[in-house]
Amino acid sequence: MDNPKVQAYDPTRPAGPANLVPPDPLPRQRPPGHPPAIHGPWPSLAPWGRYWSGASRPAGAATAVAIATATVVAAVSLPLDRAGVGWLVTALAGTVALIVARAVPIRPLPGAPLPLVTRPPVRVGWDAYAWGAATVALFAVGTVRSAGWLFLLCLATATLTAALALTGGRSLRSIAVGYTMPVFAAFRAVPWLAQGAARLRRPARATANVRVAATLAVSIALLTVFGALFASADAAFAEALSRLTPSFDVPTAVRWVFICCVALPALGGAAFLRSGPPDLSRLDATEGRKVNRFEWAVPLGLLVLLFAAFVAVQLTVLFGGNRHVLETDGLTYAAYARGGFWQLSFVTGLTLVVLACAARWAPRATSADRALFRAVLGALAALTLVIVGSALHRMNLYADTYGLTRLRLLVACCEAWFGLVLLLVLAAGVRIKASWLPRVAIAAGVLALLGLAAANPDRLIAEHNIEQTRTVDLAYLGTLSPDAVPGLDGLDPASRECVLGHIGLWLKLHPDDRRGWNLGRERAREIIARDLPGPGWRCS
Repeated sequence: MDNPKVQAYDPTRPAGPANLVPPDPLPRQRPPGHPPAIHGPWPSLAPWGRYWSGASRPAGAATAVAIATATVVAAVSLPLDRAGVGWLVTALAGTVALIVARAVPIRPLPGAPLPLVTRPPVRVGWDAYAWGAATVALFAVGTVRSAGWLFLLCLATATLTAALALTGGRSLRSIAVGYTMPVFAAFRAVPWLAQGAARLRRPARATANVRVAATLAVSIALLTVFGALFASADAAFAEALSRLTPSFDVPTAVRWVFICCVALPALGGAAFLRSGPPDLSRLDATEGRKVNRFEWAVPLGLLVLLFAAFVAVQLTVLFGGNRHVLETDGLTYAAYARGGFWQLSFVTGLTLVVLACAARWAPRATSADRALFRAVLGALAALTLVIVGSALHRMNLYADTYGLTRLRLLVACCEAWFGLVLLLVLAAGVRIKASWLPRVAIAAGVLALLGLAAANPDRLIAEHNIEQTRTVDLAYLGTLSPDAVPGLDGLDPASRECVLGHIGLWLKLHPDDRRGWNLGRERAREIIARDLPGPGWRCS
């Protein structure tokens, strides 16, 4: 391709001998050390090339700089041992880096030939931006709430929403495959980012008169000398400078290296996926090989009869409430509630699997097939909803009797989400087209989790248990996060002093720095400093 006598093919002209572009009479010279001109991009020869060809354009210098900058921000901002504002700062820095990597145009290298084949730019739908905003919102929970269990749930969910923002996917299969794509993209991004880093190199003549090392040394020396003088002259400035300047020791260096080794591949893989997302549309097909009407209707019809018989016989069990528990020998509230929970978990999960299989293999060509499909699957989903309502009733009864805990609250939220998914299944059965169902179900779960974070679950637990007439478990209240401190006003003074003392001791042993600042912990410190001024608290 470097021979100027070789004529090139023009894809815009009709095929034939005339489809030849005259060679450039003045071929451009390659700069020293530049690899031979390779026109492309060429189709990938990898096994996954048909589904994921890779980045649609080479990585530019701006991409490399943006990814490196976001990695440094993550290293100095992330508090690995707690929820804090550093997680939000890292998420925002990563988002800005991905925007810069996509928005900044790439300039061709001097003397490099233009590619003969270009791929069209990848269009980003509104749903990708919505999933990206959900990811940032989930990271932002760590700035507001200090409950570690809640923030871990948000981080786990953020990995799913980030994968949806990068890879898309409509069906369960494509979403599951897309969830694994960032791992492989991290490896494929290494040569891609190396190409972008190579663009940072300037010709020797451009930097011959610039002594970079000397410039950096003088800058550091000036900042160090004048910063030390200002710090010694004013105590307030010294305190602010000590908070803003990261401490450097061996544990800090190890933490920085660890975060860089995780953040750099993650951000690089995300930028690579944004430049060339995989084509998962072939996995979105929900229509499989159809079976005979008898082959699917009989098993599911029998299953519907079994569900109906269970609901009819167990009406007293499902909705008997306190009377059923008290009148049944050997039955306790714990067994009553746990039975409903496991009933919901297994029955609902298996029902959703059965519904997905039926949607794939049940024929719907004729009106009779569609009517049978709606009747059988609608009855199955409706009967499962009855079990969902029973489980929610049982958990509510259990919490009113024995108090609310984090696990019980989380179980109730999961049960409500399962019920919502079943309602979505019933809605999808109206038109028998449910390509939107997996994404809407996931979006509902994300919104439910964000709503739970906004409601402050630890405070809800404290207030619910204090409002009960039974004896309050002060030891359990003392294990709640500082988010629960505003909800302790209903306790008597001695009990409140005991719980505040336990939480205040934990806050004293785990002080926050600039990376771990958290609104929930800050409010708790203010309340404890106001209502518990001295260390002489005690628990009776």
